[in-house]
Amino acid sequence: MRRIVFGLPATVLVLAGVSTAPALADPPAPPPVATARAELTALTVAPPHSMDGYARDKFDIWSTQPDGCTTRQDVLARDGRNVQDKPDHCQPVSGTWYSVYDDTTVTDVAKATIDHMVPLAEAWRSGADTWTADQRKAFGNDLKDPQLLIASESANSSKSDSGPADWKPTNHAFWCTYAEDYTHIKSVWKLTTTDKEKTALSSMLDTCTN
Repeated sequence: MRRIVFGLPATVLVLAGVSTAPALADPPAPPPVATARAELTALTVAPPHSMDGYARDKFDIWSTQPDGCTTRQDVLARDGRNVQDKPDHCQPVSGTWYSVYDDTTVTDVAKATIDHMVPLAEAWRSGADTWTADQRKAFGNDLKDPQLLIASESANSSKSDSGPADWKPTNHAFWCTYAEDYTHIKSVWKLTTTDKEKTALSSMLDTCTN
């Protein structure tokens, strides 16, 4: 099936004593399937790098964005519906968030996790181990590309640090977009792939209808 938009912008509400989440752009759209196929072909196939030295902290995730909110808070505002913040604060207190990996809706903000499309550990073993601290920070907080999305706790836990060679969304309708986005991130950030991952991504792109 064709690609699904995995988030919706926050709806603007005016309620006494409650501020609404900042109005942000829609989540970055996936590239066309033809572009994704070309990007996949161009990826360098290489053995995974050692995980020596890896730590999530090295990506400085959820850092403060120019709007004064953290990356996580901005994604929650961007991809939620009817999102309401604490007064004069970036932190959402209510709303609903769609987890496209498993086709579920999350109503508790504490359980609306933010997933990295290309996991941090996967990025490390495919080239991020050689990056500067600034490059890793930019990757861990990338709002420009389709790298960050809402996921339920169970879907995020199931995926962990796996790529498409070892994990796929239970929502088959998202396979096309997942492969497009994952391939695009690896292409933009010049990360390597493996034969097994490349085969999995190609197979998932075959689910795209055009």
